[in-house]
Amino acid sequence: MLEAERERVAAAGRRLAAEGLVLGSAGNVSARVGEQVAISATGTELGDLASDRVIVVDLDGRPVAGGLPPSSELGLHLGIYKRYRAGGVVHAHGPYGTALACVLDELPVIHYEMLALGGPVRVARHATFGTDELAAATLNALQDRSAALMANHGTIAYGLDLDAAVERTVLLEWLCALYWRAAAIAVPRELDEAEQRALARAFASRPPTLGRRDGL
Repeated sequence: MLEAERERVAAAGRRLAAEGLVLGSAGNVSARVGEQVAISATGTELGDLASDRVIVVDLDGRPVAGGLPPSSELGLHLGIYKRYRAGGVVHAHGPYGTALACVLDELPVIHYEMLALGGPVRVARHATFGTDELAAATLNALQDRSAALMANHGTIAYGLDLDAAVERTVLLEWLCALYWRAAAIAVPRELDEAEQRALARAFASRPPTLGRRDGL
């Protein structure tokens, strides 16, 4: 099963690179199977990611398989698995998400699809990559959310499985591009809380989409 999960992580990394959401080795992907986590190795070019560049650790970060150093953001991934209902995590550097993470304190709700991520997207305060400080700030930004921006850094998203985490990453980048384009015309109009509640009720009466299928 772990070999299949390592290949699933590799395929997700290649897809993210193909969609322009990661550049070179800037980004990391992981998936949880029971008490173990498969995660891309540090310094890995995600566009060429193969399963032998995906390592396996336990939930305390101890190596299980792979023999390579894990991503520098291993602590962040493990923190998400321990704190939230997650089966897959994606840390990306999409151009729109990363750009907005350099200027916004929060991405407001300007489109109903943002409800699939839990509402306004918070921006985790800046800290050096790979540190406990960055992991703590990002975990806090994810409270009651399934995605966040990381100040002057990139994006983070998770789901009950890796496919959901990837789809939420793609959705977040689309929403960031939408905000960028709207802001080039005028100040984007936000949906107020009453409008968001009405939309949530409308969503509740419809079959779930991928973005909403597993809640937060």
